[in-house]
Amino acid sequence: MSTLLERAVAAHGGIDNWKKLRTASATLDIGGAVWHLKGQPDRFRNIALVASLTRQHVSIMSPASGWQGTFTPDAVRIESLDGQTTEERRTPRDFYRDHVQETSWDRLHALYFTGYALWTYLTIPFLYTYPGFHTEELPEWEENGEVWQRLKVTFPDSVASHTREQISYFGEDGLLRRHDYTVDVMGGAQGANYASDYRELNGVMVPTTRRIFAYDEARQKVGESLLVSIDFRTIEFRSE
Repeated sequence: MSTLLERAVAAHGGIDNWKKLRTASATLDIGGAVWHLKGQPDRFRNIALVASLTRQHVSIMSPASGWQGTFTPDAVRIESLDGQTTEERRTPRDFYRDHVQETSWDRLHALYFTGYALWTYLTIPFLYTYPGFHTEELPEWEENGEVWQRLKVTFPDSVASHTREQISYFGEDGLLRRHDYTVDVMGGAQGANYASDYRELNGVMVPTTRRIFAYDEARQKVGESLLVSIDFRTIEFRSE
């Protein structure tokens, strides 16, 4: 691991503690302009999830809307709570060909995107220590009156995420402040993902609020439109 990654992992709870954990469960609300643009407003408001921390598998339930879904990199599935109706899509990433930011989504599109995104957010920075990840420290960055250290991370092809190269920014305390990426399934739309409102849960420091904006060519935040908001009400990590 790079020196910066070592500090970040230690600040978020340490690799030894993380390796004891197996699953995360949470209740949360997801909003923002993207969901209206994609024709899926309120799709992920008042949801519950269970995620594996060792492989990409996320289950999401929306009791108010009467559906539950499962994400893996190879398939997404949505069914009614009583199991009577089912939709499934294999090799789901293939179904975003020629998509741009304005392209409408069906709910399987939305589930795949949300599943891999939440899994990524719940596992950073520990994710970067997993096999196949490569990291490179970048020059420091000044924002919000702080100096942040930056880590460019190259994802392996086997991990579904926004794009292969992403950048994480860490504060002087070692905690994640910002996470930049382009979104392949939205035609390369840019996202600056700000993490805040940390809580310590089972020894892990977790941001419970995320706000995602576009950024310009100089990587400065474009603050006119809140693209995505994520607010965790509860999060629990389990070792079983």
